[in-house]
Amino acid sequence: MRRAEHLPVVVGGAGPVGATCAFGLWRRGVPVVIVEAEPAPVIDQRAASTQPPTLEILAELGLYEKALARGLVSPTFRFFDRLTGARVAEFDCGLLKDDTPFPFVLQHEQFKLVDTILKEVADAADFSVRFSSKVTGFVQGADDIAVALDGPSGAETVRCSYLIGCDGGRSTVRKQADIAFEGFTYPEKFIKIGTTFDFLSIGRDYCFRNYFSDPDEWCNLFKVKGDGEPGIWRAIFPSRVDETDEEALSEAGMRRRLTKFFPGNADWEIAYSAIYAVNQRVAETFRKGRVLLAGDAAHVNNPIGGMGMNGGIHDAANLYERLARVWRGEADDAELDRYSRQRRKAQLDFVQQQTIRNKQQLEERDPTRRRQHLDELKRIGDTPKLARDFLRNATLINSVHAAAQVA
Repeated sequence: MRRAEHLPVVVGGAGPVGATCAFGLWRRGVPVVIVEAEPAPVIDQRAASTQPPTLEILAELGLYEKALARGLVSPTFRFFDRLTGARVAEFDCGLLKDDTPFPFVLQHEQFKLVDTILKEVADAADFSVRFSSKVTGFVQGADDIAVALDGPSGAETVRCSYLIGCDGGRSTVRKQADIAFEGFTYPEKFIKIGTTFDFLSIGRDYCFRNYFSDPDEWCNLFKVKGDGEPGIWRAIFPSRVDETDEEALSEAGMRRRLTKFFPGNADWEIAYSAIYAVNQRVAETFRKGRVLLAGDAAHVNNPIGGMGMNGGIHDAANLYERLARVWRGEADDAELDRYSRQRRKAQLDFVQQQTIRNKQQLEERDPTRRRQHLDELKRIGDTPKLARDFLRNATLINSVHAAAQVA
């Protein structure tokens, strides 16, 4: 019988976190099996903003140059007051030149990262992806874990050393492990509208990443490369609490929102749209025996600021380094408890607080507090030292460094 440390690691989910975690393990000599419910890699229009610490991870994995070729470099982001149309503040990631070799954000859609990784391992031994398959349960033993799968050939059981749940906010792995998912759901949903309209052509003060404060209906606007020129601009708005999905995604509803924020244009060619519920939740632990959680299976947050996918990839990098050492017998599995403590702290102390605060500030209704917030944002943006401190939080540099200090 093979020893557990010689058995593969099963990764539930072939999204950006699952693919990165599996790739990092494989590069360190650990055989992996990814189990993905979808029949093929998902080309979804979800996360795209790739923060500097994440780019450092991609560089270590040999993926940075490929990501750069398929993305857009965004050195700045800007805040606007929609009521006046004025730019409130600009933040230039160039201020981070002494903190990171990548002082910018790369707009690089998450499906492109998955595509790149799967091409890198297309003919690799000890790396397999099982599409149209899902984890249905598991039984933990002292030295291994038996994972029940349901796939095209029916039910089967795979014996492995560890199971990593990277299977999203509704994670089967997390639920089967009976790990609580603590937090709350926002009453409103978020609406995403993709359009090929070029916002840089209308003579306004926009860049590739823009945030619009509004007491009634805030907006985020940013550009991704898509398949090439002209690229796609994504606008994200909140729905009204009493608004139906059909109303929000109707052509009239989407055009109303776009025209409210960006008047003077009627030529909205809509490439795609979506509406989704938004949560702020963190798992009570990221480890239970031989079951580990990463990415959305371990934590979810609102997308304002582009922190969700990045935090998940930071989970993956922390985990594959530790798990590979444990798998090779070079470290005690207490390293995996340290993973859970470090990455849970990163979520609770940084990502959750920052993303909740981002939303609160964009939607502030009280005129006095709103004016104070905008004035403070301008003061920070105009003061290089304060702006650098702000950027270290916004790009998750402080999050990564603080988590690493947890014993």
